[in-house]
Order: sequence, then C-alpha cells, then structure tokens
Amino acid sequence: MTQSPSMTPQEYVQEKAASSGSSFYYAFLFLPPHRRAAITAFYAFCREIDDVVDEVPDPGVAATKLAWWQSEVQRAFEGTAQHPVMLALMPCAHEFGIQASHLLSVIEGCQMDLTQTRYLDYPGLQRYCHLVAGVVGEVAARIFGQSQDQTTTYAHTLGLAFQLTNIIRDVGEDAVRGRIYLPINELQLFEVKAQEILQRQDSPRFQALMRYQAARAHELYEQAFGLLPPADKRSQKPGLMMASIYRTLLREIESAQFPVLHQRVRLTPLRKFWLAWKVQALGRF
Repeated sequence: MTQSPSMTPQEYVQEKAASSGSSFYYAFLFLPPHRRAAITAFYAFCREIDDVVDEVPDPGVAATKLAWWQSEVQRAFEGTAQHPVMLALMPCAHEFGIQASHLLSVIEGCQMDLTQTRYLDYPGLQRYCHLVAGVVGEVAARIFGQSQDQTTTYAHTLGLAFQLTNIIRDVGEDAVRGRIYLPINELQLFEVKAQEILQRQDSPRFQALMRYQAARAHELYEQAFGLLPPADKRSQKPGLMMASIYRTLLREIESAQFPVLHQRVRLTPLRKFWLAWKVQALGRF
C-alpha cells in the first residue's frame, strides 16, 4: 500500500488496519479515540513489517527492506521519521511507553522468517513467537491502559497463544512457502515427516499432531486469563475480545478436523464483531 498525496499518516494507518481484515481491528473499534489511534498506528507498523516477508519473494530484497525499517525506527525516535506509519505512531510513543526496542524486536522476528524455515523444538519456536507476538502483546497492553506489572506477563502469554493459533491455521499456506513452524521434534513424536507437510498430505498422524498443538494453545489461553490482574480486566478488554475471536477460530478448526493443509478457516466479519461486542457489553469470552 502506498500513501496518496492527499492521505494523512492517520488516514494511511487506518486504511492499512481496516484493509487487513484482521481480528485485531474489531477489538480496536471499542477503544477511546486516542488509544484507538495509537493501536491502529502500531498495528499498521506490524503489518508493514509482516508484509515485507509475505509479499517480497526475493529474500535479499526483503532483507534490504527490513534493514531500511530498522533505520527508519532509529530515525523516528530521533525525530526525523519519513514513513507515514512512523509519522502516525511517534506522537503516541511517549504516552504509551512504546520504545524503539519494541519495534526493533518485531523486525528481528520477521528477519528470522528470511533465514529460518524450521524450528527444532518448542523452546526455539517460543523465541520467535516472543518477538513477533509477545512483544506485540506487551505494547498493546500498554496502549489499552495497563496499570499492573503482572499484566505484561499476561500479554506475553496471550500473544504466544495467538501466534500458536496462527501457526495451526496457516500450516498449509506456510508449507507452500517452504516453511514449517511446527517443532521438528514434535513431528518426529507423531511420526509425521516434514515432506508430508510440504506436500500437504493429511493423515491420522497429522491429525494427532494438530490436536497436540491445539491443546497447547488452549492451555496458554487459560494461563493468560489466570495471569490477568483483576484491576486490569476492564482496561484489557480489547485483548480479551481478540482472545474470544482467536479461540473461537481455534475451536472451529478443531471441529472441522484440521483442514488446514488445504484451506484457511475463517470467521465472518459479522461473527468477529459479535464476539467482540459480547466481551465489551457482557464480559463474556
């Protein structure tokens, strides 16, 4: 997406967030304007970085683009931002404690996608998830209005649950790109060969592997909910909205018996909005 001459940075990030169709967007709708502006700009930043990896086929070109973004983050914190995303984000950075290190961690995680297509074990995968999802959760919790230190641990745990849900949903799409995010030692545990996933071959063994992955994700959702301090439950409603949407998606994938090798399971926009509204109005997730 390029910025038209008549488009302000704020309009650019709004368009970037809305056009993504992400579950995150529905949670932003219920925020007060200044918090919504901040999370929209931050989310647009994350989308820009992620799009470099997903949409630039040449790894060398993608690496050059990510290096540019690293320089742009440094420039932005020195007061000389160039990109509309950074121009929209920087006025919010001080108020919500957004640091250059947070943004650089997101870039570092996406750089891993250019150099690493396998993860030997779950601890190795967790490192990647920390960068691309845990740090994102931490920044989001600050923007939503975090007041308790323990909420950071909640946000990292919930971010990990989101990322594992994404990994389950995207197994087939990632295989087309030659990537496998499921830990190799867990493939071995269930006697699933990497080549079977790359060739998108379903089997009872693959189904068992995916049930194992889904159970871990559900456990992380429960852990996250238990870690959220009562004093921050109201401020963190947007995160709980996202959790409701993501966990519903995970349950849909499970009930359909993990068709993820050949299709991407989705919730309709109306259903996402309904799930978000239920958390906002009724506190149910």
